[in-house]
Amino acid sequence: MAPINKSFSKEGGIKLLKGNLGRSIIKVSAVTKDNMIIEAPAVVIDDQKKLLPMFKSGELDRDCIVVVRYQGPKANGMPELHKLTPYLGVLQDRGYSVALVTDGRMSGASGKVPAAIHVSPEAVEGGLLSKLKDGDLIRLDAIRGVLECCEKEEILKRREITPPDSHSDEGCGREFFAVCRDNVSGAEQGASFLFAGYQK
Repeated sequence: MAPINKSFSKEGGIKLLKGNLGRSIIKVSAVTKDNMIIEAPAVVIDDQKKLLPMFKSGELDRDCIVVVRYQGPKANGMPELHKLTPYLGVLQDRGYSVALVTDGRMSGASGKVPAAIHVSPEAVEGGLLSKLKDGDLIRLDAIRGVLECCEKEEILKRREITPPDSHSDEGCGREFFAVCRDNVSGAEQGASFLFAGYQK
């Protein structure tokens, strides 16, 4: 361990981001200074499986912030999204400015790619993530702690919510867990049933 007077960093490895997209956390301990601020057009997907075909086709060979929404506790149980990191890391190695924004979770495997995770409120609860469209300019500033969509506020207010795929919860017994998703608390409240109904 490094002594206090020779610490690895003056700040901790996790930071809070806030803005019109909501609140989220980001692991910055492995993010280089050049990647602490990313401002780029959004690429919006509702399923992490859609990223690989886009990567293979070259559709992501550009500066972009990939938004993976409807991945929160109430949407689909908040699955692990670490499989996205290698593809985004390759894009970063190619010289593109890339980042990830999601209401889902990662296990600390985000590494060098800036990843704003646990965005609250999540898309299924009407968070602004649910209104984002491809091409919207997003700014992720891990230095100032900002996560925002740079489009005009009046335009965003007029937009309709884009609902998730109505069939995403069907099959493989997922119907049995619908009652769980409907009653779990948000990411900021622990994604738990323990205190459901008691949050203020």
